[in-house]
Amino acid sequence: FKGGDTCEYLLSSGRFLGEKVWQPHSCMMHKYKNSEAKNCLIDKHVVFIGDSRIRQLFYSFIKLINPQVKEEGIKHGNIPFEDKSASIKVDFLWYPEVNGSMRQRIKSWTEGFVAKPHIIVVGAATWSIKIHNGSNEALAQYKINITSIAPLLEKLAISSDVYWVLQDPVYEDMLSESRKMITNEKIDAYNEAAVRILNSSSRNSKAKVKVFSVSKLIAQETIMKSADGLHLPESSRDTNAMILMNVYCNKIMKPIDGSCCQPQPPLTLIQKIAFCFFTLSIFGYLIISLIHRNNYRKNKSCTDLESGEEKKPAISTPNVSTLEMLLHCFCKLGLIMTYFYLCDRANLFMKENKFYTHSSFFIPIVYILVLGVFYTENTKETKVLNREQTDEWKGWMQLVILIYHISGASTFLPVYMHIRVLVAAYLFQTGYGHFSYFWIKGDFGVYRVCQVLFRLNFLVVVLCIVMDRPYQFYYFVPLVTVWFMIIYATLAVWPQIVQKKANGNCLWHFGLLLKLICLLTCIYFLSYSQGTFEKIFSFWPLSKCFELNGNVYEWWFRWKLDRYVVFHGMLFAFIYLALQKHQMISEGKGDPLFSNRVSNVLLFISIVSFLTYSIWASSCKNKTECNELHPSVSVVQILAFILIRNIPGYVRSVYSSFFAWFGKISLELFICQYHIWLAADTKGILVLIPGYPMFNVLVSTFIFVCVAHEISQITNDLAQIVVPKDNSTLLKRLLCIAGFFSGLHFFSAMQDQSRH
Repeated sequence: FKGGDTCEYLLSSGRFLGEKVWQPHSCMMHKYKNSEAKNCLIDKHVVFIGDSRIRQLFYSFIKLINPQVKEEGIKHGNIPFEDKSASIKVDFLWYPEVNGSMRQRIKSWTEGFVAKPHIIVVGAATWSIKIHNGSNEALAQYKINITSIAPLLEKLAISSDVYWVLQDPVYEDMLSESRKMITNEKIDAYNEAAVRILNSSSRNSKAKVKVFSVSKLIAQETIMKSADGLHLPESSRDTNAMILMNVYCNKIMKPIDGSCCQPQPPLTLIQKIAFCFFTLSIFGYLIISLIHRNNYRKNKSCTDLESGEEKKPAISTPNVSTLEMLLHCFCKLGLIMTYFYLCDRANLFMKENKFYTHSSFFIPIVYILVLGVFYTENTKETKVLNREQTDEWKGWMQLVILIYHISGASTFLPVYMHIRVLVAAYLFQTGYGHFSYFWIKGDFGVYRVCQVLFRLNFLVVVLCIVMDRPYQFYYFVPLVTVWFMIIYATLAVWPQIVQKKANGNCLWHFGLLLKLICLLTCIYFLSYSQGTFEKIFSFWPLSKCFELNGNVYEWWFRWKLDRYVVFHGMLFAFIYLALQKHQMISEGKGDPLFSNRVSNVLLFISIVSFLTYSIWASSCKNKTECNELHPSVSVVQILAFILIRNIPGYVRSVYSSFFAWFGKISLELFICQYHIWLAADTKGILVLIPGYPMFNVLVSTFIFVCVAHEISQITNDLAQIVVPKDNSTLLKRLLCIAGFFSGLHFFSAMQDQSRH
């Protein structure tokens, strides 16, 4: 199903999500703020021509520019509006009937010496029905008058946006006696006449007068709430005004969450190069596969006629197999990236806005929790936060975050605050995992660092190229990458203190604690010194990575939101490993972590702490205030969960293989959702199968999970090739990678220059 002409869909079809949220068919509608409306309409002249219904639309439209406007104009007269700060003029012209007077006014704009309005919104019919008591003669005259006006509107539509607003249905039971002749049957007859004449008079598709018929659909759902049965309730006319704003402004402002009426973005130079690279990889892989297949046939075991001995087939050289594996990975990746581009950059598939309801979030949560419990298995080891358990933890958190994103639950503050804890828990695991590795292994080699950085960043770098998005757009990966480098620098800088060294002398433990205190001090200083933080990350080349929309504020906000949790993870790892070393905890199968009495007390405190945090998060009234407290208190629920999960021996000895499977591809799931599960860079929902929301989610989810799993395998395979263990080979690869990023920067600079 193609996205097609989304402007036509926006003007003609859609449905209500809930009571007040209008969802156009196939595309997303942006909710314009006053500042955005002014920027779009700067130096523009907009004219509304018609009766009292058009006057309602006029007022809703100008309230998008200035919400303080009051409906105090003359009821049966012209009403001017001007915003001098943006040089915007919006006029309402009182022409309640389609007659000679309206024709004369429209004709005046077609004459060369008169300035034409940039937007013209016309509509009238109910007065003709009322004055002439719904007579057939009035309808015939209406057809004649529209026929004479249509060529003029078409001429204006060559240089201006012209909209003909069809008449909304009425609620006949509520109409006053003087309006009883205005029936829905009459209104339908007038609308049919207008549509037939306007469409038939259109010679040039580019100059077509746009028929604004969507208001009929909106009115059908809401006219019962009308005060007089004729005029729409305020929420409905506000929706119509917002649709008008989207039709005109989306192609100018290009909002991410406004896909209606937006043209497909042109391919950038870097995207074209990426397309050529992936195409060559696909052809290269096919050629090598054919060559290998022919060689295999030739070198099949056969009997030597002279000696009577069987010949062994020739063995392929490692270089050839490595090249084939490399091309195979890029071939698959090229096909996957094509799907990414088609889903979220080409106007091929439909996109829709999110709409939150409690059931759309909590029912899937209950469903996956039941599935997770069903797939319970025994762990291979029973240590605290063992591999299976951390994979399980990542898995269920990632699934909850995915449901949170697709359901639009960020609008519900209690859910938002709990999801913030899940994101913090990921970073807590980053601090715990990397600290544990460096502390126990003492491996600070370049190979380890490059492996981690490659696995974290490979997919994001490819998406930055293919989807034309900055690195900071995928904020979680930069966040994890920077924290990994901070952990590495903290432990690798002189003196390097590891477990083996600390076991020989207890004073080294104090040295490590001193390092952690220094780290905490730096974090505290940077979190309250935005200027210093922004200066550090505004230096080239860091600015190329961390700028979003021309500044690093978004990066500072993301970093500050969970600034202490990685430190908490490192500190927890240090305390846990120290307790483990001194045999102060019991990690046997089925054994409680501490003595029964201590375990029971800690378990009770943990449950109370967990519930206390949830009660506090659920009572949040202000997102800004709660975000300020979050960095300091999120660790409470994280630690409470760890203790509840690990103190009872039985609970520690089992895990959910269902959640653990998703945990192994959690990073890929988090990143891929941006473009092939959600849409418009996470602002909307991808629609592969319109009209069947549940079936659409099932199909898109299946493809999305398969793609994430495949990308995880591709990343692992490429990591072995691109980041070898041999230091001299690794150095050569690093030089190649440096050359690649230099070229990327060069082409990016060329792109920026051509855009300016």
